[in-house]
Amino acid sequence: MPGPGAEPMAPGKDADNESISADTLVRRVPIWVPWLAFALSLLGVGLSSYLTYDHFTGALPVCSDKGFVNCAAVTTSPESYFLGIPVAVMGLAFYVAMTVVNITPLWKVRARWLAWLRILMALSGIGFVFHLLWAELFDVKALCLWCTGVHITTFILFIVVMVTAPAMLAPSYDGDDSEFQDGALEDPDLDFEDA
Repeated sequence: MPGPGAEPMAPGKDADNESISADTLVRRVPIWVPWLAFALSLLGVGLSSYLTYDHFTGALPVCSDKGFVNCAAVTTSPESYFLGIPVAVMGLAFYVAMTVVNITPLWKVRARWLAWLRILMALSGIGFVFHLLWAELFDVKALCLWCTGVHITTFILFIVVMVTAPAMLAPSYDGDDSEFQDGALEDPDLDFEDA
């Protein structure tokens, strides 16, 4: 680390002004991460599709309807709507959008806006999960197992996106030792680790 008054290091150079390889500069994302994010997004589509189907057909979810675990109480409560929109439909829309941004080849695209979009979507998803959990626990006083499946899926997807955020937001190396690109269309140096 340079001492006080020392000039900052140039991008692509170490403390001795030696070139740093692109492999050192590009943070790695394990190869299984895009597949996990995509699979979780598809699972969310499946769960929310089932809840949406039940909502519009009037069928009750296959789940206990007695006691604290009571899907019928949750899915037919006033809290099953948000701003007049069925929560199941909002969940389905969220997961369709997450599936699109989590298509595995898009994880190699080095556009910061895409990484930020994933982060903002994951944050909004987990924020809405907390809202729904509050409503289930303190307003409805019952839990829906199908909804809990969506909540757990959203939580795991949130963790995956947040853990990979530093690697996805890192500036991409353009091959010139003196410059970095921010938001290059695709970074061939962004390889996925076999982990």
